[in-house]
Amino acid sequence: MSRLRIAVAQINCVVGDIDHNANLILDAARAAHGQGAHLVLTPELALCGYPPEDLLLRADFHRACARALARIAAEAPDVALLVGHPHATVGRCHNAASLIRGGRVEATYFKMRLPNYEVFDEERYFEAGSEALVFDIAGVRVGVNICADVWEPGAPEAAAQAGAQLLAVLNASPYHLNKHVTREQVLAERVVSTGLPAVYCNLVGGQDELVFDGGSFALDRSARLAWRAPHCREHLAVVEYRDGDIVPQPLPAAVPVEQACYEALVLGVRDYLGKNGFGNALIGLSGGVDSAITLCIAVDALGADRVHAVMMPSPYTAQMSLDDSRELVRNLGVRYDEVSIAPAMATFEQMLKPLFGDAAADTTEENVQARARMIMLMALSNKTGAIVLTTGNKSEMAVGYSTLYGDLAGGFAVIKDIYKTFVYRLCAWRNSQRHDIPDNILTRAPSAELRPDQTDQDSLPPYEVLDAIIQAYMERDESPREIIAAGYAEHDVKRVIGLLKRNEYKRRQAPPGVRVTERGFGKDWRYPITSRYRDEA
Repeated sequence: MSRLRIAVAQINCVVGDIDHNANLILDAARAAHGQGAHLVLTPELALCGYPPEDLLLRADFHRACARALARIAAEAPDVALLVGHPHATVGRCHNAASLIRGGRVEATYFKMRLPNYEVFDEERYFEAGSEALVFDIAGVRVGVNICADVWEPGAPEAAAQAGAQLLAVLNASPYHLNKHVTREQVLAERVVSTGLPAVYCNLVGGQDELVFDGGSFALDRSARLAWRAPHCREHLAVVEYRDGDIVPQPLPAAVPVEQACYEALVLGVRDYLGKNGFGNALIGLSGGVDSAITLCIAVDALGADRVHAVMMPSPYTAQMSLDDSRELVRNLGVRYDEVSIAPAMATFEQMLKPLFGDAAADTTEENVQARARMIMLMALSNKTGAIVLTTGNKSEMAVGYSTLYGDLAGGFAVIKDIYKTFVYRLCAWRNSQRHDIPDNILTRAPSAELRPDQTDQDSLPPYEVLDAIIQAYMERDESPREIIAAGYAEHDVKRVIGLLKRNEYKRRQAPPGVRVTERGFGKDWRYPITSRYRDEA
């Protein structure tokens, strides 16, 4: 009777902190050994963190990784250990997984499929491997694959042909909405084509704009889900292979898409601040829904004692906005200050009057308000060392409804990849857990409050329409003609796409933020600022 116990180490690695990552791997190996595991599976490039990007162009980086891999081999307990790491030889670099056993590196596998789409750029750094790796342990032949290897046929079939009875897959698969469904469907296709059950170990943690959500899992020979790890947190679990198949375990309850997204945002904020050494966060409140959800995420990520909210009213700020902000911060327990920008507005008006002459007021004066607020926040940031979290959403980012060096400025853009319509869904889910966001914030018409009686819909289509057009054009690459044919008004489609194109220069100057959709304004959106291309009519 064959019986193999596989420990899946869903760990939160830090890019470039090689010694820390080596310690995480060794700690997982020791804990797994204590639980009677025969084999420990770690995430893709766990030793250096993912994605290391141009660190891979440095020879000293590779030397540090090689030293750490040798240390792991020397210090690992009596258990087989699959470690993801970069492997450099003269003139070549591979995305690799090494089998460590008996105090040495016994064998090394090179990733065969190098993704070069969405947020991935692996062909810039790595060369593809061509040989399967299958090894014997506890009477079972285990084949090794790395992440994109299982997203198309080839590498898993090569492992099967080399005699594998089980696939062990190392992954650094970043989160977007419902990504876990896609992962399970793709791996199920490989299980069906090879007849091999599979264990999938995924990275967890935030890295710049990416969030790796964990959710490691195993599929049995019938491609049924046999085990799944928690979402968005580190976890070590033992999965058992017995008599040719994965032994099923109780599965966690399904998580609503809003909860999964919210948890990814919390993890992204916590790790961005933690891994970059920021102690506290600053948020400018407006009394609106975007700053409310940003504040909730920050508090849940960092704790109320590390978050400072500042309300900066102007003469156009409604009393309701002040009242709602005060109620919100009372509910959350954060430090709160109110500083009027009216004196700054008057001073700027006086300074600019000789230059503007009799020119009528327009968006210039509105932008001065946004920039006055940012002067306050950045002064506090400089004085205290806290990072400013911006509050703009994806709908605003797309059409440029944000002010350069004003509300667009800051250190991290928490909801920059969240459509306005989804912001409301996140708020509803967060309030279902604890009713911190006042109902007025969720029911009143959205407004920047930069002039009397202003609402967002004065100059934009309804957000349901706006978001649908942006998603079709930006995420699915549909043409204006296709979007209009889907039932959207021609004038709305042309206006929204025109705004999206004209505001690329603004997005290039925006801070990074958590990516949660299939295509965010970051690594996977690379449109030229200067372009005369016109979409086909």
